[in-house]
Amino acid sequence: MSLKVYNTLSGVKEEFKPLEEGKARIYVCGVTPYNHPHIGNARPFVTWDVFRRYLEYLGYDVLHVQNFTDVDDKIINAANAEKTGWDEISSRYINEYFAAMDKLGVRRAHIYPRVSGHMKEIVDMVDGLVDKGYAYVLDGSVYYRVEKFPGYGKLSGRTLEDMQAGARVDVDEDKENPMDFALWKAAKPGEPSWPSPWGEGRPGWHIECSAMSVKYLGCSFDFHGGGSDLIFPHHENEIAQSEACTGCHPFVRYWLHNGFITLNEEKMSKSLGNFFLVKDILAHYKAEVLRFFILATHYRSPLDFSDERLEEAGRSLDRLKTARENLKKLLGMPGGGPGADGAQLLASAREAKAAFIAAMDDDFNTALAISHIFALAKDINIYQQKVVSEKSEPDGKAVGETAIIFDIMAGIIGILEEQDEAGQDETLGKAMDVIIALRQEARAAKDYARADALRDKLSTAGFVLEDTSSGVAWKIK
Repeated sequence: MSLKVYNTLSGVKEEFKPLEEGKARIYVCGVTPYNHPHIGNARPFVTWDVFRRYLEYLGYDVLHVQNFTDVDDKIINAANAEKTGWDEISSRYINEYFAAMDKLGVRRAHIYPRVSGHMKEIVDMVDGLVDKGYAYVLDGSVYYRVEKFPGYGKLSGRTLEDMQAGARVDVDEDKENPMDFALWKAAKPGEPSWPSPWGEGRPGWHIECSAMSVKYLGCSFDFHGGGSDLIFPHHENEIAQSEACTGCHPFVRYWLHNGFITLNEEKMSKSLGNFFLVKDILAHYKAEVLRFFILATHYRSPLDFSDERLEEAGRSLDRLKTARENLKKLLGMPGGGPGADGAQLLASAREAKAAFIAAMDDDFNTALAISHIFALAKDINIYQQKVVSEKSEPDGKAVGETAIIFDIMAGIIGILEEQDEAGQDETLGKAMDVIIALRQEARAAKDYARADALRDKLSTAGFVLEDTSSGVAWKIK
């Protein structure tokens, strides 16, 4: 089975055929850095991180570009409120974005273009649209003629007539059509501005992504992504601008959009006051729990946010951690030869991997893919328990290949990486050995109160002790 993705433009799943053999070119709309990133910001970036991981697993040479809209009304308003510069605000919250996404295991894009660093490309594209008759100058601003572009509305499925009927027009609006949108805004007092053929000003919202994506990925490329709220007008306008300016069709081959995050099934938004900052969530939950929570639902489906669901995600993740730990125990035991149980484990691992790949090939279905990791985890735990109870030697080859398969699947989803770092901390391991030895001494002396107190203090600190037939084991909650 080959990779198929749901293309918003066509409304159906299509087989992925890259523009250039062996390469995948991606542009993802980034944040407007005027505040800390919230959970709604996190979903598309975690989602595209998995898409990129999977494309790389399939062997594609991926080029991933993600912008920062660092020139915007919201940034200017925040700067005025703090009596500081717009660039200080944007730089501060770009750093906060990286801090949050690094914790969530989001691998950094290859290129992070900023609007402020691409004024020449933006002005050149606007100028080209004016020359071709797709745009016009009005009082120092430049507007795009939507009626000039015959395909306007093809991404969102809207007709220009319906859009015009629902448009709200200001009394003093002099645009040729109420749906015409700004490519360049004439300068206003107290706002940042740059020179242009039409006077000092700054870009409209949509032109930035057209100019920057074309610069780094060419006039046509493979994937463009973002939240569903960007389909109209942002991505619709990107198509109109880019295809009119460059003459390349299509501008983007596959448009992928993630669903909304809801709270009690109501769309999360700042205006409703029901949005949550990533940093506040991570004050109460581990970063990989939040990542797992996001990926346990198909990216196009709504994702309902709640403490209960985050706690459930944490418990589910613990089950996978237990399987990983059991694999480590098996790998640390003297290996035996092949046997029926080992053969069955290996068959289960290979079957789980095939099912995992099939799920990911079906429009990056992480929810279904994760279920196959759980199926393998169950078989790993059963096999480990049987080896311990029977005091037998594990099938070294079967366990080794199973561990590789388990790590491949977990690595594509981007989970259990925190546990790896903790498990490899030699100092922490030695400290835990000392504490476990003290508890064992207390138990040997029948000082059960002291032994229980040590266990309880470890639990409070986030560690769990497990008494097994092969000794005391520990793990991080």
